[in-house]
Amino acid sequence: MSAFAARGELRVGGLTPLSTTDWPGELCAVVFCQGCPWRCGYCHNPELLAADSRVGLSWGDVQSLLVRRRGLLDGVVFSGGEPLAQPALRAAIAGVRGQGFRVGLHTGGAYPRRFAQVLPLVDWVGFDVKAPFDDYPLITAVRGSGEPAMESARMLIDSGVDCEFRTTVHPRQLSPAAIERVAARLAGLGVRRYVLQQFRSQGCANAELALDVPASPFDGAWVAKLARGFE
Repeated sequence: MSAFAARGELRVGGLTPLSTTDWPGELCAVVFCQGCPWRCGYCHNPELLAADSRVGLSWGDVQSLLVRRRGLLDGVVFSGGEPLAQPALRAAIAGVRGQGFRVGLHTGGAYPRRFAQVLPLVDWVGFDVKAPFDDYPLITAVRGSGEPAMESARMLIDSGVDCEFRTTVHPRQLSPAAIERVAARLAGLGVRRYVLQQFRSQGCANAELALDVPASPFDGAWVAKLARGFE
C-alpha cells in the first residue's frame, strides 16, 4: 500500500492545469487518478493502470494549484485511469466543491456503488461505453465487466446529471454493426448525447493496435444516420 493510500488520500497519476477539451464548454483542470480494473488494448494512458502512482504528485500538490487557480477555472475534472477505483475519490470531490469549483468526472462505471456515492456531488459526467454491454470483455479483458457498466449507465441517466456518453473506436475492435448496437441501446435508455472518439495511437502500449489502424469505415452519411437516433 502506498503512503498516500494509507493516509486516505487520492493517488494522483498526473495533472493538466488547464484544458478546454475535457469538459465541453468549460475551462478546467484535469486530475488523472491512478489505477484501473480494466485493460483496454487501445488505452492511451497505460501508465495510469497500476494502482500506485510513480509521478510523485500528491493530492496536496493538486489542492495548492487549485488555490492559485480560483477565479480562473470553471471546474475540475477527475479522469483516469478509473477515478472510481479509489475510495478516496468522494472526499477529494467534496474538497474541490468546497473550494468553489464545479466538478466533472470521466468514468467507465466499473464501480456502481461508488458511482452512486459521488454522483450527487458532480455537475457533469463523461461516460465511456466500451462496446455492446454483452461484449465488454472483448475490450476490457475482464469477464462480466459489462454488467457494472450497464448499472452505472442506468444510474447516470436516471440521475438527470448533465452527461455525455462516448465510445472510442478502433476499426479492428468495433465494427459499424457493433457501434449501431451500442447506439440503439443507449438511445433506448434515454441518452441524448453520444459521441464517437477516434482511436489515438499516441501513448498506446499495444503495438499491434497502434501500428495497424485500418481506415475508418464510418462515412458522414452513416454518422448522420446514427445521430438521428438521439434527436
